[in-house]
Order: sequence, then C-alpha cells, then structure tokens
Amino acid sequence: MDDGRRARLGSELRAVRSLTEELAAPLSAEDQTVQSMADVSPTKWHRGHTSWFFETFLLQRSLPGYAEFHPAYGFLFNSYYEAVGARHPRAARGLLSRPGIADVAAYRRHVDAAMDRLLERHVEAEDLDLVELGIHHEQQHQELLLMDIKHVLWSNPLLPAYAPSTRPASPASPASPVDTGKLGWLEHPGGTAEIGHAGPGFAFDNESPRHRVELVPFALADRPVTCGEWQAFIDDGGYTRPELWLSDGLAAVNERTWSTPLYWTSGATDFPRLAADGVFTLSGVRPIDPAEPVCHVSYYEADAFARWSGARLPTEAEWEVVAAGATPAALAGANSLGAGTLHPRTGGSLFGDVWEWTASAYSPYPGFRPAAGAVGEYNGKFMVSQQVLRGGACVTPDGHARATYRNFFPPAARWVFSGLRLARDL
Repeated sequence: MDDGRRARLGSELRAVRSLTEELAAPLSAEDQTVQSMADVSPTKWHRGHTSWFFETFLLQRSLPGYAEFHPAYGFLFNSYYEAVGARHPRAARGLLSRPGIADVAAYRRHVDAAMDRLLERHVEAEDLDLVELGIHHEQQHQELLLMDIKHVLWSNPLLPAYAPSTRPASPASPASPVDTGKLGWLEHPGGTAEIGHAGPGFAFDNESPRHRVELVPFALADRPVTCGEWQAFIDDGGYTRPELWLSDGLAAVNERTWSTPLYWTSGATDFPRLAADGVFTLSGVRPIDPAEPVCHVSYYEADAFARWSGARLPTEAEWEVVAAGATPAALAGANSLGAGTLHPRTGGSLFGDVWEWTASAYSPYPGFRPAAGAVGEYNGKFMVSQQVLRGGACVTPDGHARATYRNFFPPAARWVFSGLRLARDL
C-alpha cells in the first residue's frame, strides 16, 4: 500500500467534498430543488449523486460493516450506470421535493465519515484508483452545479444572482468587425505528433491510449473569439444566412429561434426582466464587454461563425499539440474557478474562460478499452453524437484541466460555458 498516496488522496478528497458544499451554500432549498430543463440537474441532486458514487463503488465493497444511509438513495442518485441497477428518470429529478437539503447534507456527512474510516485502513491500489476517480468525478459535478444553477436562475423572471461579482464589470466599448488578420496566430509545421495521456498523473480513460496523428501545417488563434466579434457576426445577418450553417444547425436555429448566444438579453424583448441590453451572469446582468470571450454558444453556432470568418474550428489533435507546449504558463494564468470571476475575462489562456469547441466528433482513440465493471460506463458509452471541447472554463475547478482532457457535449448544447478559438490551414 502506498501510504503517501493514501494520505494525499485523503486530503484532496476532504478539500473537494468541502468545496461542493461551499458552492451550494449561497442557494436556498428552493433554488437547490429546481430543474429548469432535462439537461439540468438540481443542486441537491449533484450533492447526493457525488456521495452515491463513493458509497456505491467504494464503501459498499471495501469498508467492512458499512451501512448504507438510505435504501432508496441508490435509485434516486444513480445517474446512468445500468450495471448498478434501476434509477429515477433524469428529466424528473426536479420532482424530488424529498429528500430535502438537510437530508442530503446528512447523507454527505455519513459518506464522508465512512470514507475517512476507509482511508485509515489498509487500502488496495485499485481502491485508491477509485478514490482518485471519485475526486475528479466530483470536480466535474462542481462545474455542472454552476452551469445548471445559472440556467435555473436565468429561468426565474427576477434574474437573481448566484453570488456577488468579485470584480467590477468591464466598461463596454464599441465593437469592430472581425478581421482574422488582427488575431495572433500560433503556427505549427504539421507532421507526425502524439496525443493522449501517458502517465504519470490522473487522466480519464477516454484520454488514452497515447497515439500518433498526422497533421498538415496549421495555425491556431492566440485567443478565443470575443463578444465584439460575435456582435459583428450578428450584425452581418449571421443567424439568417443558410450558407453558413450545417443542416442540423440551421434547423436548430429555426426551431429554437436563436439570434444571440444564450444569456444575452434585450431590454426591448425581455422587459420587464430588465431595462437594458446585457448578459446574464452568475453575478446578475451586466453590460456585454466586446473584449471578453463569447460564451454559451453551441457547436453549430461556433461552426457557422468560423465559416463566416473565413477560418475553421481546430481538430482536437491540433488543439492538443499546441496546448501541450503551453501548459505550465497557460495553467498558471487560467481564469478557472479559484479566480472567483465565474465569468470569462479578456485574455488568451488555453485553459480558462470558456471550453472551446473543436471540429472533432467524440470517438474512441485507437486501442481504447473501457474499464472493467460498472465504472467502464463512465465515458465510453457516450462516444456517439457528441463533439469534443478542449481547455477549461471560468467554472472549472483548479487543477482539473490539462492538455489531454476531452470534454464532450451534444452539438446543440448552449448552457455549457462554451466558446471557440479559430484555426486555419497554412
């Protein structure tokens, strides 16, 4: 048994579990119960599910004498693990008025105490691997908690803020039309490269195995697309020009009446919710800053913008080979959750502000094999009808991002903290 690793993971586990509760603390019981659409889960469900993960995959198997907290919680808080058993429907999580937030808090304390007991014992390497997976799994749900509560609060006519802003809003300035020549470009000569995780350190199974790719010479923009550039796209009729859109994307625009990124508001059409144009953030409505990275756009919108600008979206391999060379400095300056902004800010980091859509479909790497058992359902079974995003966002927990990380969402998803970075052929 690796006592040093056991102690390190115990400390990391306690910190992560505490942070989840800190993120939920500003929210009322009513806030934590609402489900504003099928893709959003209530805050208290995230708190319960991340406890269920440790109870199901570690405590029930590896802690002698462990008593489950409640016999129904396995049904309520299982997300999608078919091998574990039946579960409450995802789209109906908002109907769970019980258990209340006090019950969920007691459940978390019960699991935390049991995890402390487990980590005081002799722990096999396989169990330590599951502890580490559970820590990173809870970090994913911390990000989802903030994504989801933003949509919940946006759906409230009062547009309540989740938390006060930790920085003043940037003054709005006139936006100028997009000119990709004014961007800085990170050029790459192409050729044979390697991508994917190859230890040491943690990675999800979908980041492996490391493998070779062939790249043609390309360039990656040195910053994400901004709100000012997106406004120019809107002003040029970007949402109404069929030649810019994939067929499914245009169908989504027409069916869902998209005309701006999600959370952009209009005093003319959203009255009485507000009296002026702006963008809804976790700190309430603020003016749109043209210099900030645009956020909450779908893959379809990102692809149309790239076509309009005379560029394209990067592949995930292109993104990774550039990011791998910039990792230390970029991570140090990332606008992630620890920065406290909860909103994109001006800058060019590859690892903060917004998750960046790529042109790559979410598929298995050559030689990929899911893990044995129920945890093998973690990533592999979603490798269809999704697009890969790279980088990290202003709500991504510190230490969670890395160059090989493969995030993925359906192409129409907009409640994600998602933006884009342009690429072009050389």
